[in-house]
Amino acid sequence: MEIYLVRHGAAYTKEEDPERHLNNDGVNQCHLTGRALKRLDITFDLIVSSPKVRARQTAEIIAEEVDYSKQEIKTTETLEPTALPKDTISYLNDFKGTKRLLLAGHLPLLGHLASELLSNTTPISLNFEPGAVCQINIEQPHSHTGDLRCFLTPEHLRILTLP
Repeated sequence: MEIYLVRHGAAYTKEEDPERHLNNDGVNQCHLTGRALKRLDITFDLIVSSPKVRARQTAEIIAEEVDYSKQEIKTTETLEPTALPKDTISYLNDFKGTKRLLLAGHLPLLGHLASELLSNTTPISLNFEPGAVCQINIEQPHSHTGDLRCFLTPEHLRILTLP
């Protein structure tokens, strides 16, 4: 299974927007992420998002860019910021036959989830900037033996989309 972890794009502060929609920079970041994934010829069998608005918007924009139906995006509370990685991994076990999936979520969960997928001994720290994407290949989500295939920051994604 190829798992792509994507942190939502930049969002308004709670004071500016209590629901925290993506701001203009966040929308642009998500389009950039989607275009870069498309340029790399990456398609998804499944896209799953946190139910929070900024993550759903991120998933929808990326879906649009990679020609994935927005109506097929699933949501799960196991991708919310304070969710436990073990709950997310249990959720992923329902999709064992899925080859390639994208998870749109938040910090701190994405960092903890990546660490859990890659190792069960030493915590691994990955700096997920808004719009960053990480690919982890894994046989079984609960095995802690993932293979970090790539980690793309917004700057890497921008370079990938240059003409």
